Amino acid sequence: MQSQSLRDRQVASLEKILNLNHASPEPSAVHHDPLAANGLIPKATPILNSDGDPIWKVLVFDNLGRDVISSVLRVNDLRGWGVTIHLNINSPRHPIPDVPVLYLVEPTAANLTLINQDLSKSLYSEAYINFLSSIPRPLMEDFAAQIAEAGTAESISQVYDQYLNFVVAEPDLFSLGLGKETYWTLNSANAKDEEIDTLVERIVSGLFSVVVTMGVIPIIRCPRGGAAEMIAAKLDRKLRDHILNSKDNLFSTQGQRSSTTGGTPSSRPVLVIVDRNVDLIPMLSHSWTYQSLVHDVLKMHLNRITVETPIDEDKPAKGRTKRAYDLTSKDFFWSRNAGVPFPQVAEDIDTELTKYKDDANEITQKAGASSLEDLQTDNPNTSAQHLKAAITLLPELRERKAVLDMHMNIATALLKGIKDRQLDNFFQIEESITKQTKAMMLELLNDSSKGNQPLDKLRLFIIWFLSTEQEVSRTDMERFEEALTKAGADTTALVYVKKVREVTRMTMMTSAPTQPAQQSTGGELFKGFSSISNRLTGQLPGALGTNFENLISGVKNFLPVNKDITITKIVESLMDPTSASSSAIAKTEDYLYFDPRSANARGTMPAPSQARLQQANGIPGALGSLGPGTQASFGQRRQGFSEAIVFTVGGGSMDEYGNLQDWAKRTSVASGTTAGAPKRRVVYGSTEIVNAEDFVVGELARLGQEDR
Repeated sequence: MQSQSLRDRQVASLEKILNLNHASPEPSAVHHDPLAANGLIPKATPILNSDGDPIWKVLVFDNLGRDVISSVLRVNDLRGWGVTIHLNINSPRHPIPDVPVLYLVEPTAANLTLINQDLSKSLYSEAYINFLSSIPRPLMEDFAAQIAEAGTAESISQVYDQYLNFVVAEPDLFSLGLGKETYWTLNSANAKDEEIDTLVERIVSGLFSVVVTMGVIPIIRCPRGGAAEMIAAKLDRKLRDHILNSKDNLFSTQGQRSSTTGGTPSSRPVLVIVDRNVDLIPMLSHSWTYQSLVHDVLKMHLNRITVETPIDEDKPAKGRTKRAYDLTSKDFFWSRNAGVPFPQVAEDIDTELTKYKDDANEITQKAGASSLEDLQTDNPNTSAQHLKAAITLLPELRERKAVLDMHMNIATALLKGIKDRQLDNFFQIEESITKQTKAMMLELLNDSSKGNQPLDKLRLFIIWFLSTEQEVSRTDMERFEEALTKAGADTTALVYVKKVREVTRMTMMTSAPTQPAQQSTGGELFKGFSSISNRLTGQLPGALGTNFENLISGVKNFLPVNKDITITKIVESLMDPTSASSSAIAKTEDYLYFDPRSANARGTMPAPSQARLQQANGIPGALGSLGPGTQASFGQRRQGFSEAIVFTVGGGSMDEYGNLQDWAKRTSVASGTTAGAPKRRVVYGSTEIVNAEDFVVGELARLGQEDR
């Protein structure tokens, strides 16, 4: 049986909180079935009071609590667990004195003060307080003193540390929600020591919560020096102290994985922590997979995107309107196609529309109706038996149609973005970036017909600059910068990129494709889109089919090559050293090794700010090495793992997540994994998942401005 994903485990923890920390009366799958796509309210059964009535409740959260919940649960899910209203703790709230309140907040002084004010005002009947991470003892003592002074202790029913201060976007993708400035904070000479100390502590706290939620203590591997070593050492100490000092620790409670109580290290996952500078290219690259395009073009955040759609398909003159969509685990199409190359998504939409049409026709013919709409009217020709069966299937068919409608609109918006920005051209060039000469790059930058966003050219140039083996002289650089400026790009980011180039080039690993690029000249890969206009589903009235024909004309049709990027090669060398390349193993040979369960003690670590080296590797504000760590033995270096948690410090990329998932899937099959054997699995996370525009404009350019 396949192990639960990180999202499954987080959902189970949240459902327990919503059930007032009682064990769920039904399996979690009933309330949050990732395969369910009928759109109905979940069959949740909240716990009952002494009279046998459901306990309805108010949910109050802070910003992180909101992000944690909204990424995996929807309003219907909350309602199924008895939540009648949900509010932000910082918003004005009116008294609901007969209803208990659930708090899901970070343990901060400000939040504790607000909770105490609620209790003093008797806004709710009783309080169930859940902290997203462990509350520090001084804060807890201050809170207790406030409660005692106000005399509101009787209003508190529960206080729990929940270890859920991380946001899950996909089954095995998480972020710590630390904002889009973590890379700047860790690499800027202007960042204050207190900011760095606080950031490192929050990262350690978030990773501790991820490990607790997964229910297993990992082996920790990281490169020497920098923030990664600091975080690994502090996390090792935190886990070690917890195991030693807690009589009933979080890894020995019921429901945790059996491998945590013993077993060989290989039965536990490996946690790989790396600094963002190990490879900047995935933060900038143009991708061709569905989820990466959605993230780049439509600026997806917390699984929500906004798409412009026509008010009336038949009358484009009426204008356009914005619609927000949630891409959730209940979306069967997204679950199946998120990591798939975009041309294949087109084919699958076509296949699903055909299937929907056939199923709808079969139901209506059996019931003696001419369309699904006729099933809802009194039609003397409909068979009572078939009508009953048809009405039973209607909700599922309608939900499928709504999902396909949504993905048609998303695909339309993506195609428009691809064509306007010529993303297909940029992606194809990046696939063979090391073959581009200086003359070719200069010609491309000067070509005004290449896309309508100067940032795309800047991203492409930085990727080439970080990848090329050619010598780029000061004169060459001035020409490139002049061409970029003429194209309308802000070249401030290049000031910093030039500094970080040599460091990044030492850790980057180029990869030869395992297969040639597949390109079609006849457009058959987009036949799904071009044929959709002929589908008689009621899905595409009027002009939409024609719009698709216009959009896809001129868009290149090809599938990406199989190519492992740097972080995937690092993970392969640590998870499967027997199959990894010698160059990858050489790069990770001196990675430090931490086992929080081993008897070898670790010394206390200095504050991160004390380890700052103003001139470390030429990068201002970088964190230097902390002195001798634990060098892995030969056996530890050659130890294999079937499961990994990969964490990048300073920003994560959908490209890296997709590449790691592809590698895990491909190598699980290649290694002949049989039914019942452990499949290779990789969980990917970062301080924040950041799109290319935010990374270049918000962080690289800011660092470049400081260095001018």
